Amino acid sequence: MSEQIDYLNPIIPPGLRRVSMPVVDATPITLDGFGKLIADPGECPIEIVQWPTVGSRPIDPGTGDQAGTTEGVFVSEWRGDILYGRNEAVDGHYILAFATEPEAAREDHAHAPERMLLWHANYHPDGGQLFFPLEHRPFYVPLALPGDDIAPEKFVCFRFDGQQGLYIHPGVWHEGVFTLGGTQRFFDKQGAVHARVSVEFAREFGCLLEAAIAGDAEPSGRSGGQ
Repeated sequence: MSEQIDYLNPIIPPGLRRVSMPVVDATPITLDGFGKLIADPGECPIEIVQWPTVGSRPIDPGTGDQAGTTEGVFVSEWRGDILYGRNEAVDGHYILAFATEPEAAREDHAHAPERMLLWHANYHPDGGQLFFPLEHRPFYVPLALPGDDIAPEKFVCFRFDGQQGLYIHPGVWHEGVFTLGGTQRFFDKQGAVHARVSVEFAREFGCLLEAAIAGDAEPSGRSGGQ
C-alpha cells in the first residue's frame, strides 16, 4: 500500500539531477495518443472506463461506469518560485512545480519564471479529463503515454496558444495545467471517481523534470514533433 502524498509539502531532497522535457507545440498530430485539442468544451464527451473485474466473473453490462463526471475551475497560480494548483472539481490543492531548486524557492517576489521543475505526475484510470482556458493565454501541459513502466524520459511538455483546450485520454500521465505567469483559470471536467495513480520523480528516480519557459509568453507557431 502506497503512502498518501502531501501535495503541499512534498519531500524533495536537494541537489537532484534534472531531466529535460522536449517542448513542442500542441497540434492534432503531436497530441495523437495523448488526447486532442478542444474548441468547444460543451461538445467534448468525457470517456469513462468501466470498473475492472476483481475475480473470474465479468462486470454486468451497463454497470461499473455510472459515476459520471465532476466539473469545476482549475486555478494555476505562480507565487514567486512556486506554481500552485487548485482543482475545485475534486477539492484538490497542490504544488505543481518550482521555478528554481525547491529548497531555495521563495514566494516573496513577482519575477517571471524562466523554467518549471516538475516533481510529480499522475494519471486517472477511471476516465478522461478536460482543461479549457477561461482566459485565452498560453499554457503548458506535460504528458506521457499510458503505461505503469513510466520513466522521466517519456514525458513531453506541450505548448498551447490558449485559444483551444486540451482533452486527455484515460491513463495518460499528466500534472495539471501550467500557466506561464500570474494566475490563470481553466474549466475542468473529469471522471467523478477520480482514481489517481502517481509517480514521484524525486523519490523514485532521483530527479526533477525540467522545461524552459523563459521568453515564451507566445507560442512559436512551429508544428513540433517527438
